[in-house]
Amino acid sequence: MAPSLLQPIFDAGRNRAGLASAEASRDIAVAQYERAVQQAFRDVADALAGRATYGDQVQAQANVVEAESVRYRLARLRYDNGVASYLDLLDAQRSLFNAQQALVQARLARLQNQVQLYRSLGGGWTTTP
Repeated sequence: MAPSLLQPIFDAGRNRAGLASAEASRDIAVAQYERAVQQAFRDVADALAGRATYGDQVQAQANVVEAESVRYRLARLRYDNGVASYLDLLDAQRSLFNAQQALVQARLARLQNQVQLYRSLGGGWTTTP
């Protein structure tokens, strides 16, 4: 019986090392958790800031499309009445198409931002391998 009572005395160094290892593992886990939380807050803040920005961009680009649409209609009327050349009509049409394409790209960016916000908030996002 006496050897079993003395055994913990000889294991003291191993126990201290195990405790130090466990504390170091805990500190690493806490630091990783804090980093993950900070990154999550940063992602949400970026997505929220982008939400307002992309909304303004879509509205501004929609205004450009409307203006280019009016320009195209006027160029079409001028061409139909013989006042403008076909090149003027084509230039107005090209500008309208460019504005429409920019509007589609702005809407896409806004939608991607919404997905990013949903993902940042933990909205059931799962990745498949």
